[in-house]
Amino acid sequence: MRLLNRRDADYGSILLGSTKDSPRIQRIRIQILLTGSILLSNAIGAVMAVVLASVGIPEPSVFDEKFWWVNFIALPIYIGCALLIGAVVGTTIIVRQLRWSIQDRIPTPREARKARRIPWKLTAFQSIFWIGAVILFTISYGVLDPSLIPKVFLVVGLSGTVVCAISYLLSEFSLRPVAAQIITADLQLRRKRSALRTRALISWMVGSGIPIVGMFFVVTFSLLRDQTSKTDVFVGITVLVATALFTGLLLTVLNTSQVVAPVRSVRNGMKKVSAGATDVDVVIFDGTELGELQAGFNSMVTGLQERERLQDLFGRHVGKDVAEAALSRDPELGGMERTVAVVFVDVIGSTKLASDRPPSEVVTILNRFFAVIVQEVEERSGLVNKFEGDAVLAVFGAPIDLADSAGAALSASREISRRLAEEIPELSAGIGVSYGPVVAGNVGAIQRFEYTVIGDAVNESARLSELAKRDPTRPLASQRAVDAAAAESEHWERLESQTLRGRSEETTVFAAHTPVTEPA
Repeated sequence: MRLLNRRDADYGSILLGSTKDSPRIQRIRIQILLTGSILLSNAIGAVMAVVLASVGIPEPSVFDEKFWWVNFIALPIYIGCALLIGAVVGTTIIVRQLRWSIQDRIPTPREARKARRIPWKLTAFQSIFWIGAVILFTISYGVLDPSLIPKVFLVVGLSGTVVCAISYLLSEFSLRPVAAQIITADLQLRRKRSALRTRALISWMVGSGIPIVGMFFVVTFSLLRDQTSKTDVFVGITVLVATALFTGLLLTVLNTSQVVAPVRSVRNGMKKVSAGATDVDVVIFDGTELGELQAGFNSMVTGLQERERLQDLFGRHVGKDVAEAALSRDPELGGMERTVAVVFVDVIGSTKLASDRPPSEVVTILNRFFAVIVQEVEERSGLVNKFEGDAVLAVFGAPIDLADSAGAALSASREISRRLAEEIPELSAGIGVSYGPVVAGNVGAIQRFEYTVIGDAVNESARLSELAKRDPTRPLASQRAVDAAAAESEHWERLESQTLRGRSEETTVFAAHTPVTEPA
């Protein structure tokens, strides 16, 4: 069995293992813990009974010679049988009810209800043996000495109550992995909203209620028996106080661990989320309100995951910068004037490409084509604004400002041209670069809109891309784009001046100095 560290304590304790454990290992661990919890609680009860009978309420004594057959025959046989049946047979039968867990399958609602009642079943199992002990030994000692009846009844009854309380809390602890499987199955079972109150009442009853009742009986016995001295009363009260301190501390620790474990699991999960992780899933192993806290944390993390997924998907559709701008403030229709550089890339002969090749192959080629453009544009902090069929519109300078938007656009167009010639020889494209004022913002209706740029620079870049199709190895740019660029302008030379289609003014056209690919 592999060693566990605190990070593997999915159920709040390394004793309970991890969700990664096999069903067989988990079954063995639960069996050991249940058996051990019953043995431990009964051992505590036995010690408590002996101490109370011999020191706490010493008179009348149960150690007289006439009680030899009770002390040395009946008592050992009953204790041995009770431990054997209760610890071994009882837990074995209970674990058989968890066959669905061993088989690693989802429980039926009936199986889940049975599993959730196991702590109470084990507690009832223990109570039967202790009630039997109360009846048997009260009668056995009482037949020989009637004055022992109240003492034996009180001592065995108080010890049995302590045993049942401790057994219940330890059983709940041991069955956390089973509770987690039931809750995960989401069988719409009613949550035990009163379990926290039950645990608190058990702790109070064993830590305070029972010792106080014991003290009352000690004082009562001292008043009824003339032989009882002040020293006997003092010793009896001292033993009960010591018992209260011990059992109260033990029950408080057990009860607190039941509360702290789910809270700690949520706290550890929150630390991971604060560190940036969103794939955090807390194991819900508590069936009380604290389990709802764990479930609420998981729902919150699921919401964060969904938000990140939508944000990522939104960014892929409209661009990361546009998405961040939209999420940082309430989106609204309209825009503002910006001076930007625009790159328009248009595939040459797309109709022939579609007719010569299967549609799936055409899509694959276009995706490779788009990937080159997106990578080069985003490396220079540009925005791929639109995919228009087999054309791409990219903007530099909106929605975020760039120190040299024209230079970035010109540099991107040259690198795109080079990479398309080398990496995607199946197609070629005309690339046009323009520079000038546009309106950048949300266009459409309030129910459905998109971020875009509108202006003469956009139209000019599209016309330049048409002109560039004469020699796709040389991107074309307007003089305004080249003049606005810094060092990048050295890579461009004046080509001609002409009036582009749909425009009234002449455009001075620049081209990259030399073709990206040399002729064969």
